Amino acid sequence: MITALHNLQLISDGHITGGKVILITGEQIIAITDESAMPDGVEKIDLNGAFVAPGLIDLQIYGSGGKLFAGTPVVEALERMENDLLSQGTIGFFATIGTNTNEIVEEGIESAKSYREKSKGNFWGLHLEGPYLNPIKRGAHPEKFIKKATLAEVKGWIEKADGVIKMMTIAPELQDQEVIDYLHDHGVILSSGHSNATYQQGKSFLNNPIPAVTHLFNAMPQMHHREPGYIPAIFEERPYTSIVADGIHVDFAMIRLAKRELGDKLYLITDAVTAATEGAYQHQFTGDRYVMPDGTLSGSCLTMLKAVQNCVEHVGIGLAEAINMASLYPAQLASLPKKGRVAAGCDADLIVFNADFEVLGTVFKGNLTGTKGANFTN
Repeated sequence: MITALHNLQLISDGHITGGKVILITGEQIIAITDESAMPDGVEKIDLNGAFVAPGLIDLQIYGSGGKLFAGTPVVEALERMENDLLSQGTIGFFATIGTNTNEIVEEGIESAKSYREKSKGNFWGLHLEGPYLNPIKRGAHPEKFIKKATLAEVKGWIEKADGVIKMMTIAPELQDQEVIDYLHDHGVILSSGHSNATYQQGKSFLNNPIPAVTHLFNAMPQMHHREPGYIPAIFEERPYTSIVADGIHVDFAMIRLAKRELGDKLYLITDAVTAATEGAYQHQFTGDRYVMPDGTLSGSCLTMLKAVQNCVEHVGIGLAEAINMASLYPAQLASLPKKGRVAAGCDADLIVFNADFEVLGTVFKGNLTGTKGANFTN
């Protein structure tokens, strides 16, 4: 059976187009056609003028749905996160573990391996943010757990993980080249973060082979006219660079600057956490942000669609391009060519939302699930 989504505003590849129909069979988009050319014998679903865009992708999130996976990395937390994110239109994510004990990291690896067997498919693996960071730029990461990587430890985790470690944030300036080369050779996306790299150091390792930077402007040296620091190197080398677009971690004016400099390499993450009262990360919600008990700013309370909305309303980025930042560009970094676009041959993983940036539904593996305010008709 072919399902036809129609009466919609299609967002893909930087454009918004009306009068289109999305034809889906199974888990794949088979065609984009005009309303006037809709074939007979299809199941029609009227989306009542809603926006339809590629499903959103979050490559750095610590917890969702009331469970902090990063603090207690159990299967139940992954399941809660997966279900909550699907309801938000996030069709793929890397569950993130921050700098912690080896026991927590290894528990997270085992939970991820176990859960991927029964995952609905939007849990894509782990992002380890630490422990191989620079303590000078540790932010909310506990200094007592930060260390330099050893090849033996890295090999042990990668072998134990059996492919479930997809991304790692490290401070490259402190790591041995053999560690960087090993991770790169084993397909781990390496992202420079919590780094105190100089301009010259950044020029030496960005895209050679470090392809990404974690949460631009946060936990890195700031620009100075006589000591340019790391940020100008990022702007010049243009690796894929994530940013937390909540107006708290980064002022909107600085996001505007980053977008001018980085263009299609700037992508959105939530870096989101949930409240916790135990473990190394006891995040406390203060009304518009999470902080550690000592007041240090920690993770965000963003959703991916809220980050898109902020880029549109406060940064001045067009809606179609903001969607690219939340879908196409992270898909490209993760080497997933069938994600991040609405086109024939792409996966039928979509978000449906209205002009108020409310999620109306998620199409995941070709199945439409309505959420708040949805009124879809056949």
